[in-house]
Amino acid sequence: MSGHTLWAPQPRQKACMRRREYEVLYGGAAGGGKSDYLLMEALRQVTIPHYRALILRKTSPQLRELIDRSRTLYPLAYPGAKFRVSEGVWDFPSGAQVEFGTMQHVDDRVRYQGRRFDFIGFDELTHFTFEEYSYLFSRNRPSGPGTRCYIRATANPGGVGHAWVKERFIDPAPPMTSIAFSSRVTAPNGQVLELTRHRCFVPSTVFDNQILLQNEPQYLASLSMLPRAEREALLYGKWDSFSGQVFTEWVDDPAHYDDRLFTHVIEPFPIPPHWVLYRGFDFGYTRPFSVGWFAADETGKLYQIGEYYGVTGTPNEGVRLAPDEIARRIRRLEEENPILRGRDIVGVADPSIFDESRGESIAVMMARAPHFVLWSRGDNTRLPGKMQLHYRLRFDEAGDCMLQIFSTCRHTIRTLPALVYDTMHPEDVDTDCEDHIYDMIRYVCMENPIAPPAPWGYRRKKRG
Repeated sequence: MSGHTLWAPQPRQKACMRRREYEVLYGGAAGGGKSDYLLMEALRQVTIPHYRALILRKTSPQLRELIDRSRTLYPLAYPGAKFRVSEGVWDFPSGAQVEFGTMQHVDDRVRYQGRRFDFIGFDELTHFTFEEYSYLFSRNRPSGPGTRCYIRATANPGGVGHAWVKERFIDPAPPMTSIAFSSRVTAPNGQVLELTRHRCFVPSTVFDNQILLQNEPQYLASLSMLPRAEREALLYGKWDSFSGQVFTEWVDDPAHYDDRLFTHVIEPFPIPPHWVLYRGFDFGYTRPFSVGWFAADETGKLYQIGEYYGVTGTPNEGVRLAPDEIARRIRRLEEENPILRGRDIVGVADPSIFDESRGESIAVMMARAPHFVLWSRGDNTRLPGKMQLHYRLRFDEAGDCMLQIFSTCRHTIRTLPALVYDTMHPEDVDTDCEDHIYDMIRYVCMENPIAPPAPWGYRRKKRG
Protein backbone atom coordinates (compact mmCIF):
# COMPACT_ATOMS: atom_id res chain seq x y z
CA MET A 1 0.00 0.00 0.00
CA SER A 2 3.04 2.22 -0.36
CA GLY A 3 2.17 5.71 -1.54
CA HIS A 4 -1.56 5.17 -0.97
CA THR A 5 -3.31 7.72 1.20
CA LEU A 6 -5.72 6.02 3.57
CA TRP A 7 -7.21 9.20 5.00
CA ALA A 8 -6.25 12.86 4.74
CA PRO A 9 -7.77 15.76 6.68
CA GLN A 10 -9.72 18.31 4.71
CA PRO A 11 -8.67 21.94 5.19
CA ARG A 12 -10.97 22.68 8.13
CA GLN A 13 -10.16 19.40 9.84
CA LYS A 14 -6.46 20.15 9.36
CA ALA A 15 -6.94 23.60 10.90
CA CYS A 16 -8.51 21.98 13.95
CA MET A 17 -5.74 19.41 14.25
CA ARG A 18 -3.19 22.22 14.36
CA ARG A 19 -4.73 23.84 17.42
CA ARG A 20 -2.70 23.56 20.62
CA GLU A 21 -5.31 24.74 23.15
CA TYR A 22 -6.26 22.39 25.97
CA GLU A 23 -9.92 22.36 24.87
CA VAL A 24 -11.13 22.70 21.29
CA LEU A 25 -14.70 22.45 20.04
CA TYR A 26 -15.07 21.52 16.38
CA GLY A 27 -18.21 21.78 14.29
CA GLY A 28 -21.41 23.73 14.65
CA ALA A 29 -23.22 22.30 11.62
CA ALA A 30 -24.02 18.94 10.06
CA GLY A 31 -21.75 17.27 7.54
CA GLY A 32 -18.52 19.03 8.51
CA GLY A 33 -16.53 15.84 9.02
CA LYS A 34 -16.70 15.99 12.81
CA SER A 35 -16.74 12.26 13.56
CA ASP A 36 -13.81 11.44 11.28
CA TYR A 37 -11.85 14.28 12.82
CA LEU A 38 -12.42 13.01 16.36
CA LEU A 39 -11.59 9.41 15.48
CA MET A 40 -8.35 10.35 13.78
CA GLU A 41 -7.35 12.86 16.46
CA ALA A 42 -7.47 10.00 18.97
CA LEU A 43 -4.77 8.17 16.96
CA ARG A 44 -2.23 10.95 17.27
CA GLN A 45 -0.24 9.22 20.05
CA VAL A 46 -0.97 5.50 19.54
CA THR A 47 2.69 4.73 18.89
CA ILE A 48 3.35 5.34 22.61
CA PRO A 49 2.78 2.03 24.44
CA HIS A 50 1.12 3.49 27.55
CA TYR A 51 -1.11 5.96 25.66
CA ARG A 52 -4.79 5.79 26.60
CA ALA A 53 -7.65 7.60 24.82
CA LEU A 54 -11.37 7.80 25.54
CA ILE A 55 -14.09 8.77 23.03
CA LEU A 56 -17.56 9.39 24.48
CA ARG A 57 -21.10 9.56 23.17
CA LYS A 58 -24.14 10.06 25.35
CA THR A 59 -25.80 6.69 24.69
CA SER A 60 -24.83 3.27 23.33
CA PRO A 61 -26.97 3.49 20.15
CA GLN A 62 -25.31 6.81 19.32
CA LEU A 63 -21.88 5.30 19.93
CA ARG A 64 -22.48 2.45 17.50
CA GLU A 65 -22.02 4.59 14.39
CA LEU A 66 -18.68 5.90 15.66
CA ILE A 67 -17.45 2.38 16.39
CA ASP A 68 -18.54 1.21 12.94
CA ARG A 69 -16.56 4.03 11.33
CA SER A 70 -13.52 3.23 13.48
CA ARG A 71 -13.62 -0.35 12.18
CA THR A 72 -13.06 1.06 8.70
CA LEU A 73 -10.33 3.55 9.58
CA TYR A 74 -8.28 2.03 12.39
CA PRO A 75 -7.21 -1.31 10.84
CA LEU A 76 -6.15 0.52 7.67
CA ALA A 77 -4.15 3.09 9.60
CA TYR A 78 -2.58 0.52 11.95
CA PRO A 79 -2.62 -3.06 10.64
CA GLY A 80 -2.71 -5.40 13.60
CA ALA A 81 -5.06 -3.22 15.65
CA LYS A 82 -7.71 -5.36 17.30
CA PHE A 83 -11.13 -4.37 18.64
CA ARG A 84 -12.49 -5.97 21.81
CA VAL A 85 -16.22 -5.80 21.22
CA SER A 86 -17.33 -6.61 24.76
CA GLU A 87 -15.21 -3.81 26.25
CA GLY A 88 -15.38 -1.31 23.38
CA VAL A 89 -11.56 -0.99 23.27
CA TRP A 90 -9.09 -0.87 20.39
CA ASP A 91 -5.70 -2.45 21.16
CA PHE A 92 -2.87 -1.18 18.96
CA PRO A 93 0.38 -3.02 18.17
CA SER A 94 2.35 -0.66 20.42
CA GLY A 95 0.17 -1.48 23.42
CA ALA A 96 -1.77 1.81 23.22
CA GLN A 97 -5.55 1.74 23.62
CA VAL A 98 -8.50 3.80 22.39
CA GLU A 99 -11.68 3.17 24.37
CA PHE A 100 -15.26 4.00 23.42
CA GLY A 101 -17.65 4.83 26.25
CA THR A 102 -20.98 6.41 27.19
CA MET A 103 -22.35 8.59 29.96
CA GLN A 104 -26.12 8.41 29.65
CA HIS A 105 -26.64 9.58 33.24
CA VAL A 106 -24.55 11.79 35.53
CA ASP A 107 -23.96 8.83 37.87
CA ASP A 108 -22.34 6.91 35.00
CA ARG A 109 -19.22 9.01 35.48
CA VAL A 110 -18.16 6.75 38.37
CA ARG A 111 -17.22 4.07 35.85
CA TYR A 112 -14.25 6.29 34.92
CA GLN A 113 -13.29 7.05 38.50
CA GLY A 114 -9.64 6.34 39.29
CA ARG A 115 -8.72 6.01 35.62
CA ARG A 116 -6.51 8.22 33.48
CA PHE A 117 -6.70 9.15 29.81
CA ASP A 118 -4.21 11.22 27.83
CA PHE A 119 -6.86 12.16 25.27
CA ILE A 120 -10.60 12.56 25.87
CA GLY A 121 -13.00 13.24 23.01
CA PHE A 122 -16.71 14.10 23.29
CA ASP A 123 -18.80 13.51 20.19
CA GLU A 124 -21.88 15.81 20.18
CA LEU A 125 -20.91 17.75 23.29
CA THR A 126 -24.30 19.50 23.53
CA HIS A 127 -25.83 16.16 24.56
CA PHE A 128 -23.85 16.32 27.82
CA THR A 129 -24.34 18.46 30.89
CA PHE A 130 -21.47 20.63 32.09
CA GLU A 131 -21.24 18.46 35.21
CA GLU A 132 -20.57 15.40 33.05
CA TYR A 133 -18.06 17.22 30.86
CA SER A 134 -16.12 18.87 33.67
CA TYR A 135 -15.84 15.67 35.71
CA LEU A 136 -13.74 14.10 32.98
CA PHE A 137 -11.15 16.86 33.44
CA SER A 138 -10.01 14.95 36.53
CA ARG A 139 -9.47 11.85 34.37
CA ASN A 140 -7.41 13.73 31.78
CA ARG A 141 -3.90 13.09 33.08
CA PRO A 142 -0.78 11.37 31.78
CA SER A 143 -0.81 7.59 31.64
CA GLY A 144 2.98 7.71 31.50
CA PRO A 145 5.90 9.91 30.39
CA GLY A 146 5.91 11.70 27.07
CA THR A 147 2.19 11.98 26.32
CA ARG A 148 0.21 15.16 25.73
CA CYS A 149 -3.02 15.57 27.68
CA TYR A 150 -5.90 17.46 26.08
CA ILE A 151 -9.63 17.42 25.34
CA ARG A 152 -11.47 17.69 22.04
CA ALA A 153 -15.19 17.82 21.26
CA THR A 154 -17.60 18.10 18.37
CA ALA A 155 -21.11 19.52 18.43
CA ASN A 156 -24.15 20.75 16.60
CA PRO A 157 -26.35 23.49 18.12
CA GLY A 158 -29.18 22.22 20.31
CA GLY A 159 -29.44 19.64 23.05
CA VAL A 160 -29.47 19.81 26.83
CA GLY A 161 -25.97 21.30 26.89
CA HIS A 162 -26.57 23.99 24.28
CA ALA A 163 -26.48 26.90 26.73
CA TRP A 164 -23.25 26.04 28.53
CA VAL A 165 -21.43 25.00 25.33
CA LYS A 166 -22.42 28.26 23.67
CA GLU A 167 -21.36 30.26 26.73
CA ARG A 168 -18.04 28.43 27.02
CA PHE A 169 -16.92 28.26 23.38
CA ILE A 170 -19.07 30.45 21.12
CA ASP A 171 -19.85 33.67 22.97
CA PRO A 172 -16.47 34.69 24.47
CA ALA A 173 -14.59 35.28 21.20
CA PRO A 174 -14.80 34.94 17.40
CA PRO A 175 -14.11 31.50 15.91
CA MET A 176 -10.47 30.41 15.67
CA THR A 177 -9.57 32.71 18.56
CA SER A 178 -7.69 31.31 21.55
CA ILE A 179 -9.59 32.04 24.77
CA ALA A 180 -7.55 32.16 27.99
CA PHE A 181 -9.17 31.10 31.25
CA SER A 182 -7.43 31.26 34.59
CA SER A 183 -7.85 29.70 38.02
CA ARG A 184 -6.17 30.22 41.35
CA VAL A 185 -5.03 27.39 43.62
CA THR A 186 -3.55 27.72 47.10
CA ALA A 187 -0.90 25.09 47.89
CA PRO A 188 -0.59 23.55 51.40
CA ASN A 189 2.40 25.82 52.07
CA GLY A 190 0.24 28.87 51.41
CA GLN A 191 1.70 29.63 47.99
CA VAL A 192 -0.93 30.94 45.55
CA LEU A 193 -0.61 29.45 42.08
CA GLU A 194 -2.09 31.21 39.04
CA LEU A 195 -3.02 28.63 36.41
CA THR A 196 -4.00 29.40 32.83
CA ARG A 197 -5.36 27.19 30.09
CA HIS A 198 -6.85 27.96 26.69
CA ARG A 199 -9.85 26.87 24.66
CA CYS A 200 -11.00 27.55 21.09
CA PHE A 201 -13.93 27.04 18.74
CA VAL A 202 -13.22 25.85 15.20
CA PRO A 203 -16.37 26.09 13.03
CA SER A 204 -17.22 23.74 10.20
CA THR A 205 -20.17 23.26 7.90
CA VAL A 206 -21.06 20.90 5.09
CA PHE A 207 -19.41 23.38 2.72
CA ASP A 208 -16.07 22.47 4.34
CA ASN A 209 -16.59 18.79 3.49
CA GLN A 210 -16.07 18.61 -0.26
CA ILE A 211 -15.74 14.81 -0.16
CA LEU A 212 -19.24 14.49 1.26
CA LEU A 213 -20.68 16.93 -1.27
CA GLN A 214 -19.04 14.99 -4.11
CA ASN A 215 -20.14 11.57 -2.84
CA GLU A 216 -23.63 12.64 -1.71
CA PRO A 217 -24.66 15.66 -3.80
CA GLN A 218 -28.25 15.48 -2.52
CA TYR A 219 -27.19 15.91 1.12
CA LEU A 220 -27.05 19.69 0.74
CA ALA A 221 -30.55 19.70 -0.72
CA SER A 222 -31.77 17.61 2.23
CA LEU A 223 -30.41 20.14 4.72
CA SER A 224 -31.87 23.06 2.80
CA MET A 225 -35.37 21.55 3.03
CA LEU A 226 -35.38 21.30 6.84
CA PRO A 227 -37.64 23.56 8.94
CA ARG A 228 -36.13 27.01 9.51
CA ALA A 229 -34.66 26.42 12.98
CA GLU A 230 -33.04 23.12 12.02
CA ARG A 231 -31.86 24.50 8.68
CA GLU A 232 -30.17 27.51 10.29
CA ALA A 233 -28.41 25.26 12.82
CA LEU A 234 -27.46 22.24 10.74
CA LEU A 235 -26.72 23.95 7.43
CA TYR A 236 -25.06 27.14 8.69
CA GLY A 237 -24.12 26.23 12.26
CA LYS A 238 -26.06 29.10 13.83
CA TRP A 239 -26.24 28.85 17.63
CA ASP A 240 -29.28 31.10 18.11
CA SER A 241 -31.61 28.78 16.20
CA PHE A 242 -31.63 25.02 16.60
CA SER A 243 -33.71 21.86 16.55
CA GLY A 244 -35.48 21.15 19.83
CA GLN A 245 -35.55 24.79 20.90
CA VAL A 246 -38.61 25.40 23.07
CA PHE A 247 -39.18 29.13 22.57
CA THR A 248 -38.66 29.52 18.85
CA GLU A 249 -40.51 32.85 19.09
CA TRP A 250 -37.49 34.41 20.83
CA VAL A 251 -35.78 37.35 19.11
CA ASP A 252 -32.92 39.08 20.90
CA ASP A 253 -31.26 40.62 17.85
CA PRO A 254 -33.67 43.26 16.49
CA ALA A 255 -35.51 42.01 13.42
CA HIS A 256 -37.60 44.08 11.03
CA TYR A 257 -40.72 43.39 9.05
CA ASP A 258 -41.55 46.32 6.82
CA ASP A 259 -41.16 49.29 9.21
CA ARG A 260 -41.88 47.37 12.40
CA LEU A 261 -39.23 46.34 14.90
CA PHE A 262 -39.43 42.91 16.55
CA THR A 263 -37.38 42.14 19.63
CA HIS A 264 -37.86 40.65 23.08
CA VAL A 265 -34.83 42.45 24.54
CA ILE A 266 -35.16 46.19 25.11
CA GLU A 267 -33.21 48.91 26.85
CA PRO A 268 -34.39 49.92 30.35
CA PHE A 269 -36.84 52.80 30.69
CA PRO A 270 -38.51 54.53 33.69
CA ILE A 271 -41.41 52.56 35.14
CA PRO A 272 -44.59 54.62 35.77
CA PRO A 273 -45.54 54.66 39.47
CA HIS A 274 -49.03 53.22 38.87
CA TRP A 275 -47.78 50.04 37.15
CA VAL A 276 -48.06 46.86 39.23
CA LEU A 277 -44.74 45.29 40.30
CA TYR A 278 -44.12 41.57 40.73
CA ARG A 279 -41.26 39.58 42.18
CA GLY A 280 -40.86 35.95 41.08
CA PHE A 281 -38.79 33.35 42.90
CA ASP A 282 -37.52 29.83 42.23
CA PHE A 283 -35.46 28.47 45.13
CA GLY A 284 -32.24 26.55 44.68
CA TYR A 285 -29.28 25.64 46.84
CA THR A 286 -26.92 23.31 44.98
CA ARG A 287 -28.67 24.54 41.81
CA PRO A 288 -29.12 28.27 41.17
CA PHE A 289 -31.99 30.19 42.70
CA SER A 290 -33.70 32.81 40.58
CA VAL A 291 -35.34 36.11 41.54
CA GLY A 292 -36.89 38.37 38.93
CA TRP A 293 -38.73 41.70 39.09
CA PHE A 294 -41.50 42.51 36.64
CA ALA A 295 -43.67 45.51 35.84
CA ALA A 296 -47.16 45.16 34.32
CA ASP A 297 -48.60 48.01 32.28
CA GLU A 298 -52.27 48.90 31.83
CA THR A 299 -52.74 46.22 29.15
CA GLY A 300 -51.24 43.45 31.29
CA LYS A 301 -48.01 43.37 29.31
CA LEU A 302 -45.04 42.27 31.45
CA TYR A 303 -41.57 43.75 31.42
CA GLN A 304 -38.79 41.95 33.27
CA ILE A 305 -36.92 44.87 34.76
CA GLY A 306 -34.39 43.08 36.97
CA GLU A 307 -32.90 39.75 37.99
CA TYR A 308 -30.87 38.24 40.81
CA TYR A 309 -29.50 34.83 39.84
CA GLY A 310 -27.67 32.71 42.40
CA VAL A 311 -25.15 30.99 40.14
CA THR A 312 -21.42 30.48 40.52
CA GLY A 313 -19.01 30.80 37.61
CA THR A 314 -19.86 27.18 36.79
CA PRO A 315 -22.99 26.66 34.65
CA ASN A 316 -26.04 25.47 36.59
CA GLU A 317 -24.21 25.43 39.94
CA GLY A 318 -25.84 27.20 42.87
CA VAL A 319 -24.12 29.50 45.35
CA ARG A 320 -25.56 27.58 48.34
CA LEU A 321 -27.14 30.50 50.19
CA ALA A 322 -29.55 29.90 53.06
CA PRO A 323 -33.11 31.24 52.57
CA ASP A 324 -32.70 34.01 55.17
CA GLU A 325 -29.53 35.21 53.43
CA ILE A 326 -31.31 35.29 50.07
CA ALA A 327 -34.09 37.32 51.73
CA ARG A 328 -31.55 39.75 53.19
CA ARG A 329 -30.01 40.32 49.77
CA ILE A 330 -33.40 40.72 48.08
CA ARG A 331 -34.38 43.35 50.63
CA ARG A 332 -31.10 45.20 50.12
CA LEU A 333 -31.47 45.15 46.33
CA GLU A 334 -35.01 46.52 46.55
CA GLU A 335 -33.96 49.28 48.92
CA GLU A 336 -31.08 50.31 46.66
CA ASN A 337 -33.10 50.28 43.43
CA PRO A 338 -34.99 53.58 42.84
CA ILE A 339 -37.65 51.78 40.78
CA LEU A 340 -38.39 49.28 43.58
CA ARG A 341 -37.72 51.32 46.70
CA GLY A 342 -40.86 51.95 48.74
CA ARG A 343 -43.14 50.24 46.20
CA ASP A 344 -45.66 47.49 46.88
CA ILE A 345 -44.37 44.33 45.23
CA VAL A 346 -46.40 41.16 44.76
CA GLY A 347 -44.17 38.14 45.48
CA VAL A 348 -44.93 34.89 43.60
CA ALA A 349 -42.88 31.75 44.25
CA ASP A 350 -42.67 28.02 43.67
CA PRO A 351 -45.24 26.49 46.05
CA SER A 352 -42.60 24.03 47.28
CA ILE A 353 -41.07 26.77 49.47
CA PHE A 354 -44.18 26.48 51.70
CA ASP A 355 -43.46 22.82 52.48
CA GLU A 356 -43.25 22.24 56.26
CA SER A 357 -42.86 18.45 56.19
CA ARG A 358 -39.22 18.73 57.28
CA GLY A 359 -39.53 21.65 59.63
CA GLU A 360 -39.82 25.38 59.15
CA SER A 361 -40.58 26.28 55.55
CA ILE A 362 -38.38 28.40 53.30
CA ALA A 363 -41.25 30.89 52.96
CA VAL A 364 -41.40 31.38 56.75
CA MET A 365 -37.62 31.83 56.98
CA MET A 366 -37.71 34.56 54.34
CA ALA A 367 -40.72 36.33 55.88
CA ARG A 368 -39.07 36.69 59.28
CA ALA A 369 -37.82 40.06 60.53
CA PRO A 370 -35.84 42.05 59.67
CA HIS A 371 -36.22 41.16 55.98
CA PHE A 372 -39.99 40.56 55.60
CA VAL A 373 -39.72 39.13 52.09
CA LEU A 374 -43.20 37.74 51.51
CA TRP A 375 -44.42 35.26 48.92
CA SER A 376 -47.71 33.86 47.67
CA ARG A 377 -48.01 30.37 46.23
CA GLY A 378 -47.37 30.37 42.50
CA ASP A 379 -49.19 28.07 40.09
CA ASN A 380 -46.65 25.37 39.18
CA THR A 381 -48.78 23.67 36.53
CA ARG A 382 -46.04 23.08 34.00
CA LEU A 383 -47.63 22.90 30.55
CA PRO A 384 -50.13 25.77 31.02
CA GLY A 385 -47.26 27.86 32.39
CA LYS A 386 -45.13 27.04 29.36
CA MET A 387 -47.98 27.98 27.04
CA GLN A 388 -48.33 31.31 28.80
CA LEU A 389 -44.74 32.11 27.82
CA HIS A 390 -45.45 31.10 24.22
CA TYR A 391 -48.48 33.40 24.18
CA ARG A 392 -46.57 36.31 25.67
CA LEU A 393 -43.54 35.95 23.39
CA ARG A 394 -45.63 35.86 20.20
CA PHE A 395 -45.60 39.09 18.18
CA ASP A 396 -48.75 40.72 16.82
CA GLU A 397 -49.08 42.55 13.51
CA ALA A 398 -47.87 45.79 15.04
CA GLY A 399 -44.61 44.15 16.17
CA ASP A 400 -45.64 44.07 19.83
CA CYS A 401 -45.67 41.18 22.30
CA MET A 402 -46.75 40.69 25.91
CA LEU A 403 -43.35 40.03 27.50
CA GLN A 404 -40.12 41.94 27.01
CA ILE A 405 -36.85 41.73 28.91
CA PHE A 406 -34.56 44.58 29.94
CA SER A 407 -31.11 44.16 28.43
CA THR A 408 -29.65 44.18 31.95
CA CYS A 409 -31.20 40.77 32.66
CA ARG A 410 -28.30 38.92 31.07
CA HIS A 411 -28.93 35.49 32.61
CA THR A 412 -32.53 35.52 31.40
CA ILE A 413 -31.35 36.43 27.91
CA ARG A 414 -28.75 33.66 28.09
CA THR A 415 -30.86 30.78 29.42
CA LEU A 416 -34.43 31.26 28.18
CA PRO A 417 -33.80 30.84 24.43
CA ALA A 418 -31.44 27.89 25.10
CA LEU A 419 -34.10 25.65 26.66
CA VAL A 420 -34.83 22.38 24.85
CA TYR A 421 -37.61 19.81 25.00
CA ASP A 422 -37.45 16.76 27.24
CA THR A 423 -37.05 13.58 25.18
CA MET A 424 -39.19 11.61 27.66
CA HIS A 425 -41.88 14.32 27.95
CA PRO A 426 -41.78 15.96 24.52
CA GLU A 427 -44.24 18.74 25.38
CA ASP A 428 -42.24 19.93 28.39
CA VAL A 429 -38.90 21.63 29.01
CA ASP A 430 -35.96 19.37 29.80
CA THR A 431 -35.32 19.94 33.51
CA ASP A 432 -31.63 19.07 33.06
CA CYS A 433 -31.33 22.42 31.31
CA GLU A 434 -30.65 25.62 33.23
CA ASP A 435 -34.39 26.18 33.66
CA HIS A 436 -34.54 28.09 36.96
CA ILE A 437 -35.22 31.53 35.49
CA TYR A 438 -37.80 29.98 33.18
CA ASP A 439 -39.59 28.47 36.18
CA MET A 440 -39.57 31.82 37.98
CA ILE A 441 -41.07 33.55 34.93
CA ARG A 442 -43.73 30.84 34.68
CA TYR A 443 -45.00 31.63 38.18
CA VAL A 444 -45.36 35.32 37.34
CA CYS A 445 -47.05 34.58 34.01
CA MET A 446 -49.52 32.22 35.66
CA GLU A 447 -50.39 35.01 38.10
CA ASN A 448 -51.40 37.04 35.01
CA PRO A 449 -52.69 34.53 32.41
CA ILE A 450 -53.63 35.80 28.97
CA ALA A 451 -55.65 34.28 26.13
CA PRO A 452 -53.85 32.85 23.08
CA PRO A 453 -53.16 35.66 20.61
CA ALA A 454 -54.56 35.45 17.10
CA PRO A 455 -52.04 34.08 14.57
CA TRP A 456 -50.83 36.16 11.66
CA GLY A 457 -48.36 35.82 8.80
CA TYR A 458 -45.21 37.22 10.41
CA ARG A 459 -42.10 36.38 8.46
CA ARG A 460 -38.87 37.57 9.98
CA LYS A 461 -36.36 39.33 7.77
CA LYS A 462 -33.43 41.63 8.41
CA ARG A 463 -33.45 45.21 7.27
CA GLY A 464 -30.73 45.67 4.71
